[in-house]
Amino acid sequence: MTDPRENPADAKRHLRRLMRERRRQWAASPERAGDSARLCATIRASAPWQAAATVLLFAPMPDEPNLWPLLEEVLASGRRLCLPRFDPALGAYTVAEVRNLRTDLRPGLLNIPEPAPHCPLFARNHLDLIVLPGLAFDQDGRRLGRGKGYYDRLLSGWTGGRCGVAMDWQIVPAIPAEDHDKNVNWIATPTRWLTARRVQEA
Repeated sequence: MTDPRENPADAKRHLRRLMRERRRQWAASPERAGDSARLCATIRASAPWQAAATVLLFAPMPDEPNLWPLLEEVLASGRRLCLPRFDPALGAYTVAEVRNLRTDLRPGLLNIPEPAPHCPLFARNHLDLIVLPGLAFDQDGRRLGRGKGYYDRLLSGWTGGRCGVAMDWQIVPAIPAEDHDKNVNWIATPTRWLTARRVQEA
């Protein structure tokens, strides 16, 4: 899918174009609803999810899997739910706690719902699990994001559990790596829960 002769940045741009188009087609298809439901079931059944008392999730964009049921379930179960919130002064995302999905969310960067200004900041070192999106992943846990580096910066210095969410077709043989890239420990798809090879070998 990528040319090994390309440098990592160029190879990632090429792969990103391919995966964006494929995801656009998937999002417009009737498969999105069923795939999203099965993906949520995979996450629910996992040990890291069941053990987590505090979870950082994300409000999905229209071309991403629908994870809204998981956000609702975290709050209904009495666990603590956090979402990324963009800080324009920092040019980066912070973590804020959400207690009510109807009153605590506002349109943020790129019109993505995020915690409103009244939602308190939450210390990353108190999170048990981060569930994050991606355009593609490989079985070593490498993640291809949208290219802005927001999640790489958010994850910098944090060593807790990270779960990427993807369709099965978003698992690719290899993603070119750069020094700033942050990997995931697990990848959830509609059909399986993958533990990154580097975690298996640790």
